[in-house]
Amino acid sequence: MSGAAMDHRGGTARDALAGADRPLVGLWNATGDPITAEILAGSGADLLLVDGEHGPLGLREILAVLQAAEAYPITSLVRVPWNDPVVIKQVLDLGARSLIVPMVSSPAEAEAAVRAARYPGAAGEREGGRGIGSALARSSRWGRIAGYVGEADAHVSVVVQIETAEGVANAAAIAAVDGVDAVFVGPADLAGSLGHPGDPGHPDVVAAVDATIDAVRGAGVPVGVNAFAPADADRVIARGAAFVVVGADVTILARGAEAAVARLRPQQGPTDSY
Repeated sequence: MSGAAMDHRGGTARDALAGADRPLVGLWNATGDPITAEILAGSGADLLLVDGEHGPLGLREILAVLQAAEAYPITSLVRVPWNDPVVIKQVLDLGARSLIVPMVSSPAEAEAAVRAARYPGAAGEREGGRGIGSALARSSRWGRIAGYVGEADAHVSVVVQIETAEGVANAAAIAAVDGVDAVFVGPADLAGSLGHPGDPGHPDVVAAVDATIDAVRGAGVPVGVNAFAPADADRVIARGAAFVVVGADVTILARGAEAAVARLRPQQGPTDSY
């Protein structure tokens, strides 16, 4: 399974991580553009992260990206804008099989994310708050997946994102929450939480990221890191990260465009209208 991307098509992030014999590599779709999604999905990456938090993506854009990526051997994860049970329900009904829930800083917040992603147990054996409308939704292929409601946990995985100093302190307890399939570390917001906004390479931030990796791995849960700088990606993989996200469509396009122009106009830097 080395070399080309492993075929995770149709599976969850939990399935992909469990079946991996090496760290998985991910890319962000932040544009919401389905053609860009196809380009990224055919790149050999293992994971396609669809950014509903910072990207200009509504439900229809998320749906289009999921549909575009489905033909490729890649696992799609949708980052919802917030730990909101209504949005989680809607994104799952679109057919997302893996969620990233941002800004989870406590076990209670992790429990809330899992509860929002689960249907109630048949006999009340587990908490679940996801609204049941699968017959109307792509998640069950409009009722064509037999027994979807009863088996929905097998079709959904939840990844929670640690991005605050509080989350770092609670990392082991967050990872231990039943239904949390992986933890994803966001150094950018973590840098802001630690008093170093815009400087995810600050030693305090690096130490917090490494401590989170250690704590989550110690709980027996896969952990990943957003690491666009190659040196950061190498460091966290060596530390034991199970997955690393190394770029986004918008940054790849921006840096590639700048490099192409700079070859002929080396004296003219990129413009910034902000």
